[in-house]
Amino acid sequence: MSGVGVLDKAVVILAACVDGASLAELVERTKLPRATAHRLAQALEIHRMLVRDTQGRWRPGPRLGELANAAPDVLLTAAEPLLAALRDATGESAQLYLRRADERVCVAAAERASGLRDTVPIGSVLPMTAGSAAQILLAWEPPEAVMPLLPRSKFTGRTLAEVRRRGWAQSVAEREAGVASVSAPIRDRTGRVIAAISISGPIERLGRRPGERHAMAVVRAGQRLSGL
Repeated sequence: MSGVGVLDKAVVILAACVDGASLAELVERTKLPRATAHRLAQALEIHRMLVRDTQGRWRPGPRLGELANAAPDVLLTAAEPLLAALRDATGESAQLYLRRADERVCVAAAERASGLRDTVPIGSVLPMTAGSAAQILLAWEPPEAVMPLLPRSKFTGRTLAEVRRRGWAQSVAEREAGVASVSAPIRDRTGRVIAAISISGPIERLGRRPGERHAMAVVRAGQRLSGL
C-alpha cells in the first residue's frame, strides 16, 4: 500500500473488478464498507476506468487500456539489448514469446547475421503444443489450463514437471524438423511466469541436448528480464 488511502482503495476496487463484480462482490472482495465501495466504483466509472456490463457488474473500462497503450513496454525495451547479447553469447537466434490463449507470439527477436539459422519474424504466431518456449509458458500454469492442450502436444505432463524442476526447457525437432531450442521463464514481480526467452538454431549445431550447452545463458537472460 502507498499510504494514500483513497488511491489504495481505488486500486483495490479495480483489482476486484478484473473478472466482473457486483456491489455485493466488491464489498466481499475488498472488505471495504458498502458505501465506500459504491462511491469509489461510481467515481471510477465516471473516469471510464470501470464500466457496467449488461448484468450491471463493474468491469475494467476503456481508459485503462488507453493509458496502458500510451506507456512504453518496459519488457520489450529491456529485452532488445539482452536478446542481442544472448545471440552473441550463444551464436544462435534469440526470441521473446508471450502467450495468447492457445498460441504464443514472438514479440521480439535478434537474428544471426549470417549462416544457417532459425528465423522467427516478430509477430509470428506459433502453437502452444510444441517447442521449448511453449513448455515454459505452460509449465507453471494450473492443471486446468494445461490439461486440454496435452493430448495435442508433442510433450507430456512429465516433461513439464521436469521443466519446473530444473527451471529451463529444451526441444529437438519438436516444433520444426531440424530445429532445436532452449528456453527459460521471465517472471513478474510476484513470481508469475509472463514470457519465455529462447534461443533456436539447427540441430547440427545445437546438438541433441542443447540445454547442456546453453541453458545457463538463457536462464540468466530470463532472470535479468524478470521483475521489471
